[in-house]
Amino acid sequence: MINLVKCSSKNAEAKFIGEREEELGKISASARRFFKGEYLQTAFVPEEDKILLLVGTGKKKRESVHLKELGAAAAKAFLDAGIYDFSLDVSGILKEYGLNALGHVTEGAVLGTYKQKQFKKAEDKEYHIEISGVSEKDYQEAEKILKDTLVVAEGIWFARDMVNLPGNRLRPSDFAEQILEFVKDTDIEAEVLDREKLKEKGFEALLGVGDSSEFPPCLTVLRYKGDPENEKITALVGKGVTCDTGGYCLKPADSMLGIKGDMAGGAAVAGAIYALAKNQVKVNAVAVIPMCENRISDGSLLPGDVIGSYSGKIIEIANTDAEGRLILADAVSYAVREEKAAEVLDIATLTGAVVNMFGFTVAGIVSDSDEMFKRFRQGYTCAGERYWRIPFYEEHEKMIESKIADVRNMSSGGCGTVTAGLFIREFAEKKPWIHLDIAGTAWVNEPIFAFQSAGATGAGVSSIYRFLCEK
Repeated sequence: MINLVKCSSKNAEAKFIGEREEELGKISASARRFFKGEYLQTAFVPEEDKILLLVGTGKKKRESVHLKELGAAAAKAFLDAGIYDFSLDVSGILKEYGLNALGHVTEGAVLGTYKQKQFKKAEDKEYHIEISGVSEKDYQEAEKILKDTLVVAEGIWFARDMVNLPGNRLRPSDFAEQILEFVKDTDIEAEVLDREKLKEKGFEALLGVGDSSEFPPCLTVLRYKGDPENEKITALVGKGVTCDTGGYCLKPADSMLGIKGDMAGGAAVAGAIYALAKNQVKVNAVAVIPMCENRISDGSLLPGDVIGSYSGKIIEIANTDAEGRLILADAVSYAVREEKAAEVLDIATLTGAVVNMFGFTVAGIVSDSDEMFKRFRQGYTCAGERYWRIPFYEEHEKMIESKIADVRNMSSGGCGTVTAGLFIREFAEKKPWIHLDIAGTAWVNEPIFAFQSAGATGAGVSSIYRFLCEK
């Protein structure tokens, strides 16, 4: 539990101190002997009436991602010391960075306390954090920022929980049920299209992938109308492959442990639309999440196959491990045609190529709308996530042309991230479109940032939320 207070009641408190002399002068001479204020340095300093934790902010000006790290470093230091009731004095940070920094520090503190669900007996201890150091004149606005931040953090936690679940604990129908339970107390209208409905409506691409498993595919639709006077609807389409073996283009053995997390895009849009609804953001959004497994069976797709799609376009299958774009194609078409989306954002753990380009801290963007990208850039900058827009040209579009069908699901000439995005664009029906490839950022084996833990990161939730708040 986290709450804002005017005066902390805790006997354990964190203060954020930089390397500059004027800041170090605020602590005792004995503390200065071992605490230098270096970025993310932590040190406990016993005082007569309380336990004081010093957290170093360094010398240079920090971005939002670093402010999140500071909050996480403080929370982790207390929990590692077995202290579960503590306060964070943010007065110094707010003085330097402004009131919005409160959200970054708080989000970092919450995310820094995240732990994966255990399937063995383990005791979860509750913690209570007080946030102090907000001026009287800013207090009311700070309460709003804190409420907003905590809801977004809930969405990120949910996304992490889903991605971290083993594949045998999260079949497509399980994923749908988890989402419905998560959003049940919001103004979201939820619908799940089962296999029969998908067949009836012509989701040939989704069924082409999903029918490879004994666990049938489904499509989860979440509708939030926060601005009923406005007709504009933004579609959030997230890949929900709960198990991806690669099909007959089987993944190598060392890649198999990660196949459970191929639904991180679906988890992200669920977390984001939850936060929009919970915070009653004045916007209209629909989340469309195609859910399935990609396995090997008698009826599985084969390279060289030709299949239909919800849009009516015929697809040549060049690689069965390029299944995510197939199910997203049907979902994007549905979002535009049935949900009347005016613009489309899709998000997926889609290509290894994006990891080769950017590693594990930057996600890729492909978009045909400068205006949409500008808004999303504002969103991810505020969220403290990192993305980079990748250009595309006519020659890239030609790389997915097929001699026997309308489009080919994989390029033969490289440019994997770009051509994967452009394949999805084929089904957006000329609506403004932005594609996020989070294959590198959705998961970390070892934390890169202080607010991460080993496993799922919840990538995309905060950026998508902030993107729609910019409207």
